[in-house]
Amino acid sequence: MAQGNAAPWKKTGTAGRFQRVRQDHARELAEDYAELVLDLEPDGAVRPADLARGLGVSHVTVLRALDRLVRDGILARDGRGILLSPGGRALGEASRARHRLVVSFLERLGVPPEVAAVDSEGMEHHLSPATLGCMAGWLERSGSKPWGG
Repeated sequence: MAQGNAAPWKKTGTAGRFQRVRQDHARELAEDYAELVLDLEPDGAVRPADLARGLGVSHVTVLRALDRLVRDGILARDGRGILLSPGGRALGEASRARHRLVVSFLERLGVPPEVAAVDSEGMEHHLSPATLGCMAGWLERSGSKPWGG
């Protein structure tokens, strides 16, 4: 089978790495929205304006993303606002746990908390389960407090 026709997860070398990064970027949007809705929903109905403010993007950007996320079954809309589907809730909770793990790991390395919070926003979406597992194990062995994961 030619390398270009191989399943993305079976590609090796540079092509496989870049394919994984592209897939991670596509999933990153859904994870960010799901995590933010999860964070905002205790305050009441989540509105597009709340998401735009929280993500630092335009209202139009949020509306376009919402259309896709509703179509993909991550979010739903009702008369009160934006809701998480059961799958969207699981996605948001998993993203939140990864975020907390990465922040805890960076802080344990000595990265200042405000820097760790910013750096983790990109890292959390691109680390493999194997890497996250190693980070969690290292934190546990170092006696760090639980990070919520």
